[in-house]
Amino acid sequence: MKHILITNDDGFDASGLHALIEALSPLAKLTIVAPAKNKSACGHSLTLDKPLRMIKIKKDFYKMDDGTPTDCIFVSLNNLFTDKNRPDLVVSGINIGSNMGEDITYSGTAAGAMEAVLQGIPAISISQVFTDGYKSLKTGFNYELAKDTIQKLSKKILEGEFPLASRKFLNVNIPLIDINGCKGIKITKIGHRNYGHITHKHLDPREKEYYWIGAHPLSWKESKNKDCDFEAVKANYVSVSPCHLDLTSYNDIDNLKTWIKG
Repeated sequence: MKHILITNDDGFDASGLHALIEALSPLAKLTIVAPAKNKSACGHSLTLDKPLRMIKIKKDFYKMDDGTPTDCIFVSLNNLFTDKNRPDLVVSGINIGSNMGEDITYSGTAAGAMEAVLQGIPAISISQVFTDGYKSLKTGFNYELAKDTIQKLSKKILEGEFPLASRKFLNVNIPLIDINGCKGIKITKIGHRNYGHITHKHLDPREKEYYWIGAHPLSWKESKNKDCDFEAVKANYVSVSPCHLDLTSYNDIDNLKTWIKG
């Protein structure tokens, strides 16, 4: 029987995680290791300054006490699995909110998939875009399109092969539409996110300043061929982007060689 390892960055009790469990349960044996609390925007961080505790919630379901998604994957692969008994796939999500453009570098959800492919396991990160400020979550939102998409992608991988080479993962973003309104899947590049400066300054009761970083509205630079993740989601497509961890800017190597000699 195939085996899927699941994590997220919203915490072990997040609605998106439980929607993911529901979607993948028919396909494989599941092991869930998720942060004990919300770790959104923690990036690909590994905890090195304190011990980590993996607390069993129920059979094959654990929460990592103050751990990140990277911790969850790293610790579970080295303690719940053996070299001869590795998961066939890692899925990180379903994230509550988008992970498009350069936001991927902040994303704990994407980081869970990054750590998996570093450890040699095929991986998918999946996020549910909310264009209504998460108001849908208050009205019984059921992640229907996200569940259908991740089930189909995972089934295709488990029954065939992972479509990418080593150290590469799939980043999936789901538009906020009914499943019947989806136009299909579009393979996309990572978009160019426009960032604002939303920081709220306040005073505590002792008149000391503190700051709260606000959520930036989804804004992006239009791509030449309308083929980025933002544009696909806006057009009611599921966005699937191939991502790799090699950050080298190959187009700049020759120019940099000339510059350094100048």
